[in-house]
Amino acid sequence: MHRLIIFISFLFFAVQLIAGQRVDKKLERKAKKIHEQILTIDSHNDTPLRMVRPGFDWSERHDAKTDRSHVDLMRMEEGGLDGAFFAVFISQGPRTPEGYENAKQRALRVFDTLRNAIDRNAGLIGLALSPSDAYRLQKEGKRIAFIGVENGYPIGLDIGMVQALFDKGARYITLVHTKNNDLCDSSTDTLEFSGLSDFGTEVVSEMNRLGMMVDVSHASDASFYDILRVSRSPVIASHSCARALCDNPRNLDDDMLRALAANGGVIQMCILSDYVKTPAPNPERDSARAAVRKKFRNFDDLTDAEMKEARKEWYAIDDQFPRELATVSDVADHIDHIVEIAGIDHVGIGTDFDGGGGVTGCYDVSEMGSITLELVKRGYTKEEIRKIWGENLMRVMDQNIRIAEEISHSK
Repeated sequence: MHRLIIFISFLFFAVQLIAGQRVDKKLERKAKKIHEQILTIDSHNDTPLRMVRPGFDWSERHDAKTDRSHVDLMRMEEGGLDGAFFAVFISQGPRTPEGYENAKQRALRVFDTLRNAIDRNAGLIGLALSPSDAYRLQKEGKRIAFIGVENGYPIGLDIGMVQALFDKGARYITLVHTKNNDLCDSSTDTLEFSGLSDFGTEVVSEMNRLGMMVDVSHASDASFYDILRVSRSPVIASHSCARALCDNPRNLDDDMLRALAANGGVIQMCILSDYVKTPAPNPERDSARAAVRKKFRNFDDLTDAEMKEARKEWYAIDDQFPRELATVSDVADHIDHIVEIAGIDHVGIGTDFDGGGGVTGCYDVSEMGSITLELVKRGYTKEEIRKIWGENLMRVMDQNIRIAEEISHSK
């Protein structure tokens, strides 16, 4: 009798295991089908920072574990990512005429490098300036390249630079980065303007006129509310998370999520681990990082040679003190929370790949389908996943274009 009970128990366990595996395989097939059929857009990566380095070829397959590159055209295809906003990122430097001119020239160099890379691979990817361009390129079987500007620093004090960046192809500007600039306060700096500056208010209005999306990621809470008050168009947070789940000033609290929803905007869930899950204490790593930041002036206004050396020392710390990353499940927890607070129409995905983004299970662009799989496991429908992966962001972009047309016609 005892052996019979053991056998029956084993048989029951085996049946449950097989049934579970069948369910998992069914969900994997369902997720794969959804991922292939919808438009998938990542609202923020910093891959252009790699493009300006000698020897980097966007069309070749790289390895995130060995050379720390997270995005290239081959892995975009492998991961089923249709397109992305590639960021023209310029770190904050001196707020002087010389500093502004240097930032402007650096930004133009990155624009030219990115546009040249797109042109060289015209059979694989195309530049998109509107959602209609994105859907056209998707039908043509090509990857989609949007352009965003991270940090309004290259604008300096010249309002005409907003038009210049738009003409270069930029369709959003992240107004600020880790330090205050002349537009507004940063979320990680001391208060200077207590929100938007007068010039920053002018910049937001000019972006509305042109149909450029205003990006509130990196902005202080006061700047966030000022931007929402001033903007006539819905705004985006191109790579931010929910502060309720990870108490970081880069993230949005629940009141901010509600305000963003009321504005009609969208928060693009960032997968930079430290914004997804509060890291476990690691004093040695933190101390080593602080020393590198101090040595290289918080990575602000570095020469190419200085930046190369800074990266080398920074990566060495990662090798010596490897961090425990957040997971795809943690990412989905944020999406769940944002949906609960702001609604399904106000959440998307902005990885911050090549700018620190990457979690266990979605460490580079080849693994993007794992997010879709996790959403399917949690019961999200195809239409809900379609909204999260691109439709919400495209709606906001369309609204910005439409409102710009209304502003033009009202004059």
